[in-house]
This record gives sequence, C-alpha cells and structure tokens, in this order.
Amino acid sequence: MLRLTRPLFNQVLKTTTGITGLHVHQNPVPVLTQTYETTLSALSAFPATSVYRQGVEALTQRKLNIVKSANGDIAAVEKELDEGHIEESLDIAQDELSLVQKMAEWKAWEPLEEKPPAGQWEYSGTVATAENSS
Repeated sequence: MLRLTRPLFNQVLKTTTGITGLHVHQNPVPVLTQTYETTLSALSAFPATSVYRQGVEALTQRKLNIVKSANGDIAAVEKELDEGHIEESLDIAQDELSLVQKMAEWKAWEPLEEKPPAGQWEYSGTVATAENSS
C-alpha cells in the first residue's frame, strides 16, 4: 500500500488554504500563466520609457519564467515565488493586472496637468531639487 505523508497528501488533495476567504483553486498554474501573460500584453500600452512599465514587466516576466520552468509542479512554484500558497500568488497577479489596467486608463506616465504647490516635495527639512536628485 502507498503510504503518504501529510504534506504530500495535502498536495494531492488540497481542500483548504487555511486562509479565510481564499479558496483552493483546482487548476492554478494555467490561470496564473495566463494572468502573467495578459499583464505583459497590457503593459504594451505604456511607453517603453515608463518606469512603472519597466518595473512591472521585469517582475512579471521573472514570475512567468518561474511558473513555466516548474512544469506544473505547484510546490516548486510556491517555493520559488515565495508568496505563500499558489492561490495567494494568483490573487497578487490578478491585483497587479487590475492596477496595470487602471494605470493605463489614468495615463500615469503623462506630465502633471497642474504644477504641484511649492514645498510639496519637502521631507524632514530637505528640499528635493535637481541638484539633490542626481
């Protein structure tokens, strides 16, 4: 008879994440892959010089490579992503996709319509100037 240890058994028949409101996803790897790919395609609406695009694109591509290289092994994906359960990673990916869509709608890369008030960027008695930021 095949004897399963508790962690291995939980991977085979995962019934709960142990997190209130976060349900077990029956097939998370393809959905996670699709979410990352959708995020990457949505980022193409941003200019290549957008710092937000560059950061999210690099992070999402890294995560997508991890998921693809794991060949469907959920435990390996969870370990490499280090975000908890794969369902949590899926939740994070969906939130990021939602934010990308909102940032595209807001056109966050465009210059401000109104100049900020004088002193808005002062922190703890220091003034951010062109000389200080370089």
